[in-house]
Amino acid sequence: MIPEIGHFALILALFFSFCLSLVPLVGYWQKNTVLLHTARPLTYLMSFFVLVSFLLLALSFMTDDFSVLYVSQNSNSQLPIWYKFSAIWGGHEGSLLLWVLILSGWSSAVAIKSRSLPSEVGPVVLAVLGMVSLGFLSFMLFTSSPFVRVLPEVALDGRDLNPLLQDIGLIIHPPMLYMGYVGFSVAFAFAIAALITGNLSASWARWTRPWTSLSWAFLTLGITLGSWWAYYELGWGGWWFWDPVENASFMPWLAGTALVHSLAVTEKRGVFKSWTVLLAIFTFSLSLLGTFLVRSGVLTSVHAFAADPTRGIYILALLVVLIGGSLLLYGVRAGQVRARATFGVSGREAWLLLNNILLTVLTLTVLLGTLYPLIFDVFGLGRISVGAPYFNTVFSPIALLLIVFMAIGPFSKWQQTSTSILLKAVLWPAVFAVVVAAWLAYSNALGWIAWLTLSIALWAALLTLKDWFAKVSAGSKGIIPRARQLPRNYYGMMIAHLGMVVTLVGILLVSTSSHETTVKLSPGESVSFAGYEFHFDGISHLKGPNYIADRGAISVSKEGTFVSLLSPEKRFYSTSRQIMTEAGLDAGFTRDLYVSLGEKLADDAWGIRIYVKAFVRWIWLGGLMMMCGGLLSALDKRYRNKVRGANA
Repeated sequence: MIPEIGHFALILALFFSFCLSLVPLVGYWQKNTVLLHTARPLTYLMSFFVLVSFLLLALSFMTDDFSVLYVSQNSNSQLPIWYKFSAIWGGHEGSLLLWVLILSGWSSAVAIKSRSLPSEVGPVVLAVLGMVSLGFLSFMLFTSSPFVRVLPEVALDGRDLNPLLQDIGLIIHPPMLYMGYVGFSVAFAFAIAALITGNLSASWARWTRPWTSLSWAFLTLGITLGSWWAYYELGWGGWWFWDPVENASFMPWLAGTALVHSLAVTEKRGVFKSWTVLLAIFTFSLSLLGTFLVRSGVLTSVHAFAADPTRGIYILALLVVLIGGSLLLYGVRAGQVRARATFGVSGREAWLLLNNILLTVLTLTVLLGTLYPLIFDVFGLGRISVGAPYFNTVFSPIALLLIVFMAIGPFSKWQQTSTSILLKAVLWPAVFAVVVAAWLAYSNALGWIAWLTLSIALWAALLTLKDWFAKVSAGSKGIIPRARQLPRNYYGMMIAHLGMVVTLVGILLVSTSSHETTVKLSPGESVSFAGYEFHFDGISHLKGPNYIADRGAISVSKEGTFVSLLSPEKRFYSTSRQIMTEAGLDAGFTRDLYVSLGEKLADDAWGIRIYVKAFVRWIWLGGLMMMCGGLLSALDKRYRNKVRGANA
């Protein structure tokens, strides 16, 4: 009975999403206050029934109700309870329900905050979110319901969750990633509402900006967690592979970064209005494209879900309707918006415009590399692969140039900046950065590309700190009082920029200063590598909750001093008949010791992969810093005050 109630709750959610997408718009066109006021209760009702459906599916997993097909395909009675819960989004249907749940959560948050918006804006924003919810709820009910009853041939005890997903990464990575993906629907809804109502003032940018910063922060965290998960779980020592589904989350992040900066210009100076609206549409469109790539079955990936053609066609149709309709509305209404403010070639607006152009080029670069093999295949031109060499060659130079503009931008003033003052501000930090980077590169035998990258990174960090010091030391109040007066949005920008620098340094050093090897070792044997001594103590056997494993014991020492005991594993999951590798890790601030078991060879010997990863933790530290920066910007009190003032 529980699955039927859950399915019925989705039907009710679909009904209320339909009403939400229609009734407030009718109220807006007819100037009917009563109909406009239905937006909030309809949003709450839709969200409530989505939540009920999600909780009932969770109950089916917790109670091992294998009469539900989705539960039987993604769970097992021996699965630990925390994995039973996260298995809800371990497959196609459940992950889609999580998507809709998060979308309804964002919609409810907007409904709560919409009381501070003008009376005609909030309901229209909620109506647009209702349209998006309607599309995904109908997709789930017609093609991907998680409440279908079990088929006779399905295992009575459950087929088990994919062993690759039986990890804490599944618990935290997809929800955070979806919070970012789906969160951009709010910026999209505000953009469409602005086109419908014709309200593209600076107030619109203020309403949109904190939601966009919050979504960007969640997406940053989701991508960072995904990189960390891949690093320690897959056993190959990598943190990014330019996998098409990795790219599917990276493209909205790049476009969202451009949107965050463009909104800043629109709010402060009233320029780039049309471009900002287009970026909001483009960013959410890339989120929808990522959904299509993952769930249509066109990609074969460790991230992708197998799907039948009906699902792919449905998502493609939804993509065409939402994106095509949005671009049509943009084409009709955006031309009516004219920005009267002007700015010079050295003004902050110009630097942010260059920032936007480069971010857009980077997004299109990744989009081309991701879709080109698919287009080639569709037209019968053969199968090709676009991998890391293309992305690294094309992406890296543009990204470095972007860091340069990112560093200079905060030193410029709105409208116009004196060239001599700007050069004076950035020149000496540049000289210092170049000299220090040259010394570091020479000391560590790095090439000229590493020297250039270190120079730009160090220069950007120095300029960011110099800008902060100039602001807090101005005036007679003292450094601490001035530092307290700086808005959270400024500190958010500063932390995010420093996070970008830290990630850049981490990527550079892990690419140029890491070491790896594969060796054959028998118990009792040792190997010296990268300044460390790795001693293979032997193999023990253990039994987990739903697997058995061979666990290695590898003692690591350096110059005779014990460093760590690493315990890599080879796990065999009896239900799914799959073998998984669990790496042994000793994490450090400047290096990681990383060992994984290969195949068992003759005479009790094992193939063992050894990695010494330099500064790899800096990649994720920078990601966390960027996330904190976005979160801090979203919580700036000025936005709340101005929004209230706009409605007064």
